[in-house]
Amino acid sequence: MATATAAQPRTAKRNWGSTAVGVLVLCVMLFPLYWMLNTALQPKAGLLEVDPVPHGPDLSGFSKALGDQGGHLLTSLVVSLGAVVICLAVAAPAAYGLARFRLRGSRGIVFGTLITQMVPGIVIANALYNTYVDLGLVNSYAGLMLADASLGIPFSIVLMRSFMVSLPGEVVEAAQLDGAGRLRTFVQVVLPMSRNALITSGLFAFLFSWSDFMFALTLNTTDEVKPVTLGIYQYIGAHVGDWGSVMAASVLSAVPAAILLVLAQKYIAAGITGGSVK
Repeated sequence: MATATAAQPRTAKRNWGSTAVGVLVLCVMLFPLYWMLNTALQPKAGLLEVDPVPHGPDLSGFSKALGDQGGHLLTSLVVSLGAVVICLAVAAPAAYGLARFRLRGSRGIVFGTLITQMVPGIVIANALYNTYVDLGLVNSYAGLMLADASLGIPFSIVLMRSFMVSLPGEVVEAAQLDGAGRLRTFVQVVLPMSRNALITSGLFAFLFSWSDFMFALTLNTTDEVKPVTLGIYQYIGAHVGDWGSVMAASVLSAVPAAILLVLAQKYIAAGITGGSVK
């Protein structure tokens, strides 16, 4: 009894210590976001005159940023959603083929897919530009969607393959015995069972596209298709003395991604861990 009683205070102290360290790390990580929002709420203050806590928050910076960057936010939304559709349309069948069919060199394909994630973005962007000029895809929504989709396809293939490998083969075989072809089995059986992996892959593809700057800068030479990342970059140069509006635009650009992460967090956890246990 004495040993158990002595162990409880030590365990409680460790728990409190771990919690304190976790809260401290979280505060450090969130401080840039807080300062960005704090600066956005004080649009008339200079960069070195911002109060640690806003007194009488002013939303005029958000109104100005929304008026200046609203179209760019809409462009980013359209491009990102299109990139998600293209990414899943390519990655899901590829992942299913690598997971369920006995393909020669499938491990090499997966390894090569991972290697593509290490190629610098500027190399891909420069290579795409010459091709896009020949195909007439420069300064187009379709061209930017295709380029941004390439950011999420390798990750999605690896993630969904690890999930689809763990799917019970009996269910797939039962569907085929009932007369369903491979395509119907994939659409009506495999995809619904892989919902968590699909949502996780789609979310990361959206985030990759939403935060893309390299393709937006390289593959666009006019203002016809300007995502919010490129808009904020040019906005800083034009409003270097109005940091309140610049920070407000940054806050607005972070809102869609934050909302998606909050709504899809349970699917992300299930999608990432789903393939770890077979």
